[in-house]
Amino acid sequence: IRSTFFYMPNGIHPNLWNPVETGRTFSLPMQLSPLENLKGDVSILGELMNKNSIFKGADGHYAKSASLLTCMPIKQTVGDNISSGGISVDQIIAEQNGGDTFLPSLEYGLDKITTGVDISVGFTRLYGSSISWKTPQQPMSKEIDPRLAFDRLFKPYVPGVKTKEDPYRKSILDAVKEDIHHLKKNLGRLDQDKLSEYLESINSVEKRLVNEKNRQKLTDHVTADVKKELIRLNQSIDAYVEMYAGVDITEKLRLMMDINILAFWADASRVSTFMLGNSVSNRSFKFIKGVTGNHHNLSHHMDKPENLEQYARIAQWHVEQFAYFIGKLKSIKETDHNLLDNSMIVFTSDLRDGNRHSPRNLPVLFAGRGGGKIKQGQNLAFDKETPLANLYLTMLHTLGIHMNQFGDSTSTLAPLMV
Repeated sequence: IRSTFFYMPNGIHPNLWNPVETGRTFSLPMQLSPLENLKGDVSILGELMNKNSIFKGADGHYAKSASLLTCMPIKQTVGDNISSGGISVDQIIAEQNGGDTFLPSLEYGLDKITTGVDISVGFTRLYGSSISWKTPQQPMSKEIDPRLAFDRLFKPYVPGVKTKEDPYRKSILDAVKEDIHHLKKNLGRLDQDKLSEYLESINSVEKRLVNEKNRQKLTDHVTADVKKELIRLNQSIDAYVEMYAGVDITEKLRLMMDINILAFWADASRVSTFMLGNSVSNRSFKFIKGVTGNHHNLSHHMDKPENLEQYARIAQWHVEQFAYFIGKLKSIKETDHNLLDNSMIVFTSDLRDGNRHSPRNLPVLFAGRGGGKIKQGQNLAFDKETPLANLYLTMLHTLGIHMNQFGDSTSTLAPLMV
């Protein structure tokens, strides 16, 4: 069974998320509309809360993002003596299953690690860059470059491909052409078709990687003064432009998602995390029709209709990417089912409404049937302040990891379990 945890920064429009009707018959509000064709594969989980993410007098973003997958209180610090309070749920899964796969876990994201101190709340910005924690003091570094993510997955296991060699000069499949030929001769027709489908998917990703590499440089319109300042600060010019110039990152994100899916498909890894932005991300989403502002700024909407509309469009785009990911998993056959049936995929933010910073009634989507042990296609409203950790405990039990408690959990979520 594969597991992925998607993190979206800055919350959602609180009035356009949860359907009015509970149960199995419900209409999707605007922000969830991309899931219309996948309603039977997803459940909307209402009233979950990460209680340990609340800090008295410092109730901003960092305590929420850093504890999202640990459900434990973090240590308030402005230095590098960080502590998440516990091990994240993905790393517990990795410890259990990692020995059976090439890579114990995968950590992906869109934004580089940020440093320094957010003086408005008194937290190091390091807490906003990670949701995966191997130990309370050791966050897992995430990969934000699709080319490096592909290399990490395939290059170490392809004989004759040297580290310094450019893998995009030719297909990485050329290095194993002979092995593929011999393997196909020993497979039945159905398995040959499955292998061909997988290899074609690798080839498709490689071609898109070349396009990503060869696309026009992002730095064309950056002034010389800005370039000098970024060099002085040791910051990437490309990353700066991508974040603030409204560059459409949809293809880059989907390329990384497809690499994640290739890993799951080959059973090279069974657990991943995906940060769709760092905490407090102020990425420009001007590539979305009707959006003219930046994410974090718009999340502080002050209940102004023009800000709320843009805020909702950004959340809708994030849900659309989640729908792409689970839709691709569903399209891949695995035994008598599909890869989504044999997965559990979480999509959430660390707060509900960015204007209020509340970790109550978090926006949580849960997809996949966990190998037939999970019921889907429901809009569920749990008791108020039900621990988010109860969802993680449910997932751990589904995977055969029978912990008595995770974080501040009180029980599993019975309505999800077959």
